[in-house]
Amino acid sequence: MAIMHRDSLEELTHWEPFRGIDRLHEEMNHLFERFLPHGNGEASTLSFVPAAEMEETDDVIHLKLEVPGLEAQDLNVEVTDSSVVIQGERKSESQTEEKGMIRSEFSYGQFERRLALPSPVQTDQVKAECKNGVLSLTLPKVTSEQRQAVKIAVS
Repeated sequence: MAIMHRDSLEELTHWEPFRGIDRLHEEMNHLFERFLPHGNGEASTLSFVPAAEMEETDDVIHLKLEVPGLEAQDLNVEVTDSSVVIQGERKSESQTEEKGMIRSEFSYGQFERRLALPSPVQTDQVKAECKNGVLSLTLPKVTSEQRQAVKIAVS
C-alpha cells in the first residue's frame, strides 16, 4: 500500500463556508421589507402577497392564488409562455373613523406576484375565474413556444 502525501491547506483554500451567507442575508432583508412596517409606522406598498398553488398535468397547468376580499375587477392577470404576473389592490374601507379603530391586522395595498411556469403555455387559451376568494387559472401547455404577453379577463 502506497502512502500519499496530502496537503490539507490546499483543500481549505477552496472551501468557502460563508459563500451563501450574503445571498441569504439579502433574501431575509427582502422578506422583512415586504411584511414589516417602515420606520414611520406605515406598511410597505407590497403588504399583501397572495399564497399560490400550482399543479401540472400532461396537458395543462392549474394555478390557484388566495385573494380574499378581492373581486375579478380588482385583479390584473398577464400571461407569457413562461410566466404569470398577477397584480391587484386590496382597498381599505375605513369608515370606522367616527367610532375609532381599536385594532386592525388586515393587509391593504397593492400587490404583485410573478410566477415562473414549468412548461410553455398557450397564452391565447388561458382561462381565469375568481370565486370565493380564490383566483383559478387554467393554462394549456403547447408544444411550440409562443412569445407574446396576453391580458386575461377574469370572470
